[in-house]
Amino acid sequence: MSDCLGKVAILWRGDRETRAHPTPNDRLAPVFRALAAAGVVGEPVVYCDAVVEEVRDELLDVDGVLVWVDPIGGGENRTTLDAMLREVSLAGVWISAHPETILRMGTKEVLYRTRQLGWGTDTHLYPTFSAFVERFPARLATGQPRVLKQNRGNGGNGVWRVELVTNTVPSASSPTPSDSATVRVQHAQPRDASTEDLALGTFMSRCQEYFADDGRLIDQPFMPRISKGMIRAYLVVDQVVGFARQQPQLPSTSSEAPPPDRILGLPSAKTMYDAAEPEFDTLKSKLEREWVPGLQSLVDVETAALPLLWDADFLYGPRRATGADVYVLCEINVSSVSPFPPHAVDVLTQAVVARLGSEQS
Repeated sequence: MSDCLGKVAILWRGDRETRAHPTPNDRLAPVFRALAAAGVVGEPVVYCDAVVEEVRDELLDVDGVLVWVDPIGGGENRTTLDAMLREVSLAGVWISAHPETILRMGTKEVLYRTRQLGWGTDTHLYPTFSAFVERFPARLATGQPRVLKQNRGNGGNGVWRVELVTNTVPSASSPTPSDSATVRVQHAQPRDASTEDLALGTFMSRCQEYFADDGRLIDQPFMPRISKGMIRAYLVVDQVVGFARQQPQLPSTSSEAPPPDRILGLPSAKTMYDAAEPEFDTLKSKLEREWVPGLQSLVDVETAALPLLWDADFLYGPRRATGADVYVLCEINVSSVSPFPPHAVDVLTQAVVARLGSEQS
């Protein structure tokens, strides 16, 4: 059409059958409608590794790409996709989020690199398996549970709560637990209260897979106030556009139902809020005025390189002496943000139009 501002591909993961009939799901359909109303052609593109060359050719024919692909899904990771997106970007097509931006702010390592910001906590990084084996046991010596997170993952995959079993807490004469010490571990992916007791050395050996392909583990203290839920802040570039609250499901009347603070990973639905929700005024202000600029400085991401749509998840830390809430960063999501507040679509569309205008000027 004559007043078309440009073409933008919206890319998500699927199979060949889905690719033959690429119908946007209920969450992406509003994005297509909003782009069309703004004079932007939205091109649906379904991706899997088997068709990477076909998808590359399609993307070279658009002005920009909005990517909704988790780090792990459909039996694939993003290695092949990210290599192709880098190639497309070098040809002059803008990508959101660019693979380089994901590496800088969309992996769990960002928790370590920004630990000195107001959202940080006692966070440690194990860049190699040997460093993990050498240093992690000492973190358990206090008897308090720790949470390990693989660098790239989603849906609780590779996130573990680990604590020493009471009768194996190290003594003053032996302050660091041995490989034979018993630990209780809980994987976040099942989103339930199931745990397993095993030797610390055995558990650490299991974690070796997380160091493949330059992987690493990040280590944070467990936040007991997880029973109060999690807050997700949604941003378009550097502007907060909404929030979501996710709370643990209340125990049923069954005496066997686990308490909320024993569930690692929150299985309940999200409740969406507008960016102007008074309850989150403090968090919104800190994000826009302090934490996002601080993040950009620490990981070296310019405003123009920020994802067009991303989110930051926060848990409640220990309250301050004044009773004020403390927000602790749990993770940043930039690979596949979904669901998102309805209002975010309009602001995202404005950002797409602005990006197209800047590329054409």
